[in-house]
Amino acid sequence: MPAHECDVLVIGGGHAGAEAAWAAANLGARTILLTHARDAIGRMSCNPAIGGIGKGQIVREVDALGGLMGLVTDETGIQFRMLNRGKGPAVWAPRAQADRELYAAAVQHHLQQCPNLTIVEGGADEISAAPHAASGQDQRVTGVILTTRQTVQAAAVVLAAGTFLRGLMHTGTQQTPGGRVGEPAAQKLSDSLRALGLQLGRLKTGTPPRIARDSIDFSRLREQPGDERPYPFSFMTDRIDQPQVCCWLTATTPEAHELIRSNLEQAPLYTGQIQSTGPRYCPSIETKIVRFPEKTSHQIFLEPEGRDGDRVYVNGLSTSLPIDVQRRLVALIPSLERARIIQWGYAIEYDFVPPEQIDATLATKRVAGLFLAGQINGTSGYEEAAGQGIVAGLNAARFVAGLEPIIIGRDEGYIGVMIDDLVTRGVTEPYRMFTSRAEHRMHLRYDNADTRLTPLGRNAGLVKDRRWERFRSTQDRLQSLLAALAGLRVDGVSLRDWLKRPDEDGERFRASFPAISDLAANEEVWQRARVIVKYDGYIERQSRMIAQFRELESYQIPVGTDYGHIQHLRREAVERWSAVRPRSVGQAARVSGIHPTDINVLLVYLHAQTGRGVRSGKNAFKAEP
Repeated sequence: MPAHECDVLVIGGGHAGAEAAWAAANLGARTILLTHARDAIGRMSCNPAIGGIGKGQIVREVDALGGLMGLVTDETGIQFRMLNRGKGPAVWAPRAQADRELYAAAVQHHLQQCPNLTIVEGGADEISAAPHAASGQDQRVTGVILTTRQTVQAAAVVLAAGTFLRGLMHTGTQQTPGGRVGEPAAQKLSDSLRALGLQLGRLKTGTPPRIARDSIDFSRLREQPGDERPYPFSFMTDRIDQPQVCCWLTATTPEAHELIRSNLEQAPLYTGQIQSTGPRYCPSIETKIVRFPEKTSHQIFLEPEGRDGDRVYVNGLSTSLPIDVQRRLVALIPSLERARIIQWGYAIEYDFVPPEQIDATLATKRVAGLFLAGQINGTSGYEEAAGQGIVAGLNAARFVAGLEPIIIGRDEGYIGVMIDDLVTRGVTEPYRMFTSRAEHRMHLRYDNADTRLTPLGRNAGLVKDRRWERFRSTQDRLQSLLAALAGLRVDGVSLRDWLKRPDEDGERFRASFPAISDLAANEEVWQRARVIVKYDGYIERQSRMIAQFRELESYQIPVGTDYGHIQHLRREAVERWSAVRPRSVGQAARVSGIHPTDINVLLVYLHAQTGRGVRSGKNAFKAEP
């Protein structure tokens, strides 16, 4: 393959870019991954952790599709915890601390071994495109012009720029262009996107200081250990064998809060220096103090960035205060009085593309062959980026091959929920996944991601033989176990009915019935069977809801529908649907600002155009108020 010609060009070596390149190359597309520095691929620029509430489910889904993140986390994790164990299984979520350096090295190793993939160091200045009316869009991507003015020809481009689009870092009044510490920003790509007809916005995120491990007083800290029996992220991992490390807990103090209040005039967030919107669910410590003036302390998690390294991440202390204030602030936190700061906290502003301009395949609506993934779509977090990356890479490869795109529905995965939220509702702040965003979360559990998505990955070509055989073996064992529980009886009651009782964990049956013991020797299969049995009623009810949901999703809206010509449709509905271009009645109902009456008008119009009816009633759809 010529050095500067490919089928799919992926720009960006972060988590979205890595998954996109992995997917496209494994599907047989000649792929180039363009990144500023080869050794920065997979770098964890913020918290060295993977997973969490909603996010852990996404990682499991990426793995079920045949992606990288789960495998690499299992290889390099240093602490594993299952969150929300005290609640129902719909919200259980795996989380792991990873060794920051080992994680990046593992991602790089996997990509270097990937067939059809070439890694090129360099920067991109311009996305090139040519008129292409045959695609149904104004233009079709042709490649990228590098900062060296060389051209990379490509049939499809995945732009996964992270925080690098005109990235600007803030520490007090100090402003430094860059995508993250020590790495240059992409200064010209934004103008190129605008020239292609895309609108851009501006968002903000931030990161806390890092401190030296040997400067912490551990004697007064509360330990936060990992789980005794770690649960893997990847369905290909039998067990986690590596020893785990501890994290520690401390908290801010009233004195620290007073220091922040007295220095807000130096905080870029409150001086007007930063104009863009930051993440509501991961605010800076300055924002916490302003937003919650009644609180006298906020919890701080001290998380090691590696098993043997000296860097400790001060989770909960994201800040853009000046260096001298950060130094005093850290010293006011118990056990950090003598802490040595290795890296100062900072805020970063960057350009993004409001995601109403992409569709559910992550392709842009204006330029055929141009796909966007990760923070450029207004999301935050490694996991959200990885979920978009694998979808964008998969669909870019299919675009080049002339195949139909693959869309993950809201009823199929948190990845589908996220993408549908982005393209249907847009963002006003960095988007973060939570289990509460999914209306079918009992169905979208962390444990059954393979059941939901591995067949899709297999059909797409991402799931290879070894993973597929393992999946089939797990499914066979699970179904056999469920059948055994239904067939065996104690005191005239089936073991399945016994297991439905709230106070029955089934361990006595597991120990005393050989047919159960053999099948339940696999802990993952046993736990999944218990969830299926105990929550059978909830799962069945949600299955009925999903059937209703799919009915409206299947009611397609013809491409090119002119909403301005639909009589009695409110102006806001015309504007919103014209911008989003929903593909189905179900998606149309989820667009922000849409009323139930708008859907009724649309249904009448579609029926007149197509002659197709749709089930009516108060539960036929759920529109945004």
